[in-house]
Amino acid sequence: MKIAVINGSPKGKYSVTLQTVLYLEKKYPEHEFCVLHAGQQIKAIEKDFSKAKDLLESSDAILFSYPVYTFLAPAQLHRFIELMKSNGVNVKDKYATQISTSKHFYDITAHKYIEENSLDMGMRYIRGLSADMEDLLSEQGRQDAEKFFDRFLWSVREGVYTVSLEAEQNYIPVAATVPDKCDSQKSDKDIIILTDETDEESNLSLMINRFRNVFGYETRIVNISEFPLSGGCLGCFRCAVSEKCVYKDGFDTFLRENIQKADAIVYAFTVSDHSMGSRFKMYDDRNFCNGHRTVTVGMPVGYIVSGNYSAENNLRSVVEARSETGGNFLSGVATDERNTDEQIDILAKSLEFAIETGHTAPQNFWGVGGMKIFRDLIYQMRGMMRADHKFYKKQGIYDFPQKNKGKSMLMYAVGAMLSSEKILSKMGNRMNEGMLMPYEAILKKIDTKKTEATVPEKETVTK
Repeated sequence: MKIAVINGSPKGKYSVTLQTVLYLEKKYPEHEFCVLHAGQQIKAIEKDFSKAKDLLESSDAILFSYPVYTFLAPAQLHRFIELMKSNGVNVKDKYATQISTSKHFYDITAHKYIEENSLDMGMRYIRGLSADMEDLLSEQGRQDAEKFFDRFLWSVREGVYTVSLEAEQNYIPVAATVPDKCDSQKSDKDIIILTDETDEESNLSLMINRFRNVFGYETRIVNISEFPLSGGCLGCFRCAVSEKCVYKDGFDTFLRENIQKADAIVYAFTVSDHSMGSRFKMYDDRNFCNGHRTVTVGMPVGYIVSGNYSAENNLRSVVEARSETGGNFLSGVATDERNTDEQIDILAKSLEFAIETGHTAPQNFWGVGGMKIFRDLIYQMRGMMRADHKFYKKQGIYDFPQKNKGKSMLMYAVGAMLSSEKILSKMGNRMNEGMLMPYEAILKKIDTKKTEATVPEKETVTK
């Protein structure tokens, strides 16, 4: 079988992910692995897609290989997939799968992105391999890679693959109307609308204009299509120590001085290939000049989206996960699927409330789980990722609950009691009562304060 390996890493042959592919190539010599360094050569491929098209159409299967960057595949691979579609590559009924490496930070959304686009192009998708960056160095990791490929080969032989479920084509964009600008807008906050829209007549532009006119604060637009980005993140880790990007296009300074100092950000984009599009992805990836530091914690955000957003389950997960891991309050998402004006007005009110009250919300699983992965990663790599390490120490992210020896000993005692039927029979409901005691103290404190507030002060008698 001839397998076209689309290496989405900007590092080309130095890609860690690619090493798993090379391992499989040696273990399964009866199959032909043809590697295209799409991530590294994307600018050349943009100019001439013919060789890539020939490889894709002459292969029996397509294997996407890439590191996970910011919830999804790297921007360079996003662009390659856009080119596959725009160049009309015929890959219908070819088998497709993927191999990614990461520390398992939202590898699920990255894999879903590749799956959705493979199904768009009529390919027969087979579940891929999500590996840790160091898995191939262990015997278990190598076994897992071989098991994955054995399953892939079996699936091809038996015709077992993911069946595309066509979404209902009921999306009809509802154009936004643009009222006169509110004449009482405040100017004491810096509110950014971040977009890549270049068509002033598009529905997204109308949505942005309505938001700007009904929102209670003055806003400014930052159009990332106009910034001269030299390219996507190279994954070189130079910024881990210096906090400066290896590119000399000035994006790191622009990001920190013109975007991240704002009081709130509204992201505005059109759904493209199940994501925000390759330009937005390039912007996201280049944010890595901040390393793994959540530098906008507490900043409220909102989204204005044109497209069939309700049908994009994975993209909706990415939007919420971005906010949760960044410590940003998601004020809402306004779309042009229905009641466009009403959605935009509600988003405006919600964002105003968050700005004026400093409203935040505790992180859910997406935020807590993601930060725990980074907490362990940065602590282990603190010698290299010095800026991240310093930030994590200052922010108290290194909580390490396993080091709380007092609580661990208490749990041993509780475990001993729970394992004894004799003790349990004597305790009755006192275990539950004991667990509630600290909560009852909080409630009692509130009652005490209420009582003190309602009792009138005694009159002072002067003799």
